[in-house]
Amino acid sequence: MRVDVHAHLYPAAYRAVMERLGGETTRYPLGGDAAEELEARFKMMDGAGVDLQVLSVSSQQPYFDSEAKAIEGAQAANDLYAEFVARHPGRFRAFAAVPLPHVDAALRELERALDRLKMVGMTIGTSVQTRSAVDPEFEPLWAELNRRAAVVFVHPAGLGLCSPLVRDYGLTWPVGAPFEDTMFTMQLIQRQIPVRYPRIKIIVPHFGGVMPMVLPRIDQHAMLFLKDEAEPASATARRLWYDTVGHGSLEALRCAYAAFGADRLVYGSDYPFQVEEHYLRSVTYIEDAGFPAADVKKILDTNGARLLGLE
Repeated sequence: MRVDVHAHLYPAAYRAVMERLGGETTRYPLGGDAAEELEARFKMMDGAGVDLQVLSVSSQQPYFDSEAKAIEGAQAANDLYAEFVARHPGRFRAFAAVPLPHVDAALRELERALDRLKMVGMTIGTSVQTRSAVDPEFEPLWAELNRRAAVVFVHPAGLGLCSPLVRDYGLTWPVGAPFEDTMFTMQLIQRQIPVRYPRIKIIVPHFGGVMPMVLPRIDQHAMLFLKDEAEPASATARRLWYDTVGHGSLEALRCAYAAFGADRLVYGSDYPFQVEEHYLRSVTYIEDAGFPAADVKKILDTNGARLLGLE
């Protein structure tokens, strides 16, 4: 089963809720739930041999200082996604959104989304507003995810690392997003989340940003951010999974393959940010990378389904 773990849907009703609450609302071509947009989406999926997309809210997370607003946003997202999956069970699954930074509310919504709405995991931003997503205050959420052996799909928050050197130069999405992936992964390693909560299956997008290129560096600099008894930082990095959104870069794909191995790569497209020929290329560039056929099959057709329990 070819599962696209990194795909987004922007229902008109959710955009309306987020706009009313004061959250991020952005409209992307072919990313909505209108009939003609879905027809185009299905055509692209079929052309790329993609059976299922697993939907998430991208950077439009329901993160608000107001707990009531956060709950309303998360419930709206999850209800709409669940209804959408129920209408198209052969084409979609969904990751649940939770109302952070409100931990108790997030735990309640996680239970509802996974147990009642039957979502396949949870999505979280690389940061929660301006706070690390692995802030000690969020420890109960990570503990519950570990108890459930849940899948967690990570997505850049679109904050440009809270840096004017990124944001003021229009670099928030061109390079800020993979920088956020890198920052999050390094914070996971520093907080030892994958070691302390080994049952969580964490998927970091875009190959984890620059992580494939810096594994030897972070091992050599481990004394600056890890306790002496910690395992090598590169070993902790290899406890995670990474999606293959590389915008057709064979060099990036081969680097990630060499760093993490085929078993830790899962197919993702970042739909609707890669559409038409770019959506097809999100598959064919994996086929063209020169990997053994068995590894290509793992990356495209086995790892994602197995990770999500869809086999």
